[in-house]
Amino acid sequence: MSEPVNEKTVAAPEPAAAHVAATAAPLSLPAQVESLLYASKEPATINALATTLDATTREVEDAIEQLAEQYQWRGIRIQRNGNRIQLVTAPEIASKVQKFLGLEEINRLSAAALETLAIVAYNQPVTKPQIEMIRGVNCDGVMNTLEARNLIVELGRADSVGHPMRYGVSFDFLQYFGLKSTHELPSITQLETLPITPAAALQELPSPEPTEAARDTAAASSPDASAVAPPQPEAPAAA
Repeated sequence: MSEPVNEKTVAAPEPAAAHVAATAAPLSLPAQVESLLYASKEPATINALATTLDATTREVEDAIEQLAEQYQWRGIRIQRNGNRIQLVTAPEIASKVQKFLGLEEINRLSAAALETLAIVAYNQPVTKPQIEMIRGVNCDGVMNTLEARNLIVELGRADSVGHPMRYGVSFDFLQYFGLKSTHELPSITQLETLPITPAAALQELPSPEPTEAARDTAAASSPDASAVAPPQPEAPAAA
């Protein structure tokens, strides 16, 4: 007959993870922030990170800056939109990531969509009536397309007549254009000094359909109708 086992003399095996946690040096704050961002399915706010890690928002901000410096030479980046941040892959390897995941190539945006998106990016928060005032045309269809593509998001209603919805760009916008934050957008001054694409190169590119505003501007600036109209065949001489 087997002897009864004395529970006091048999120690339960200590889990390996618990043993490592007990003996390893504590993680630095940047490493803890990195862990939370890696585990988060959605962009995390600075306040939520600070509360979880029992740190101040300034300490979390410093930790994020340290991570961003370390990531300059690695395959991931910190992407920020206002008070929210997330981890993303480096834009330089976007095509290979898409190929690895078997993702379809993102459809190109139309000229009207890009024009509207630029207005939102540089004027956010901005309402649809303000966008239409700038573009000079109705923007219902374009705005619906941008919302469906998750490139713009609603930011709450404005304190004005009718309380129209205000819009801003989303994290998908930053990913689409390979930006870490909206602070990387070129300034208006920089846009004015960008080199113009040579005419020879333009002939090789598909020519986008001009926007309504562009057509109106071209018509208004033309000295006469013959400047923009295609050449007409000469009428035969009268007999």
